[in-house]
Amino acid sequence: MRELTCIICPIGCALRVYLSDDNKIERIEGNLCPRGTEFATQEILDPRRVVMTVIPVLNGDLPTVSVKTDKPVPKKCIEEIMKIASNLVLEAPIEIGQVVLKDICGANIVATRRVRKVK
Repeated sequence: MRELTCIICPIGCALRVYLSDDNKIERIEGNLCPRGTEFATQEILDPRRVVMTVIPVLNGDLPTVSVKTDKPVPKKCIEEIMKIASNLVLEAPIEIGQVVLKDICGANIVATRRVRKVK
């Protein structure tokens, strides 16, 4: 059995996921709505997360820009995304929603704030 806390809504149901010997879901308990079942199934079979980080910016009014993936990516891709992002340096100006890196693990990396050019 695995215990999870559903993060889909503010209720935060305590979920219990019962697995067979070959790690297949036998039943899910503790959810107050169907979204809890969907969350637990996704979390057990293919857990995904939105990845957030910051990237240095040259000639900007801020030294870095916050970025995130535009959709959740498999957890196994997080290390690869962070490694690639750690090697990036961007040039100002940068706008909110601007794609700074395309198609990495099926998602784009987008800016979450504006950085104006100062030089």
